[in-house]
Amino acid sequence: MTSREIRVPSRGRGVRDLTAQCAAFAAEASGDGDGLLHVFVPHATAGVVAMELGSGSEQDLMAALDRLLPRDDLWVHRHGSPGHGADHVLPLLAGPSLTVPVVGGRLALGTWQSIALVDPNPDNPERRVRLTFLPG
Repeated sequence: MTSREIRVPSRGRGVRDLTAQCAAFAAEASGDGDGLLHVFVPHATAGVVAMELGSGSEQDLMAALDRLLPRDDLWVHRHGSPGHGADHVLPLLAGPSLTVPVVGGRLALGTWQSIALVDPNPDNPERRVRLTFLPG
């Protein structure tokens, strides 16, 4: 097993593409072999997803989260920025981990899939992401 932590500037709420960093790590760690890439976000208010990026999906995702988890003062969990309680419910929709097959050193993602960090919380300037490769 090989593992590495990367740091991702969050620049406020949004979706951050991790695909290139994940692909580079998988290629290096696998030695062009097969296995599994595990992506884990050790934060209670962020998640990782496989989704299409660059087509407006990022804005659609954040808008959907705002509709499902409104940033208002109705949450019991109230510290941090307004609506922060909603951020703590995010893992129900975008979990803290994702596993992607690696075949011949390459991520076996679908044509339009990318790996992305979902961060609705504006309070953190940086997020940590743990990448782990398990050889096949």
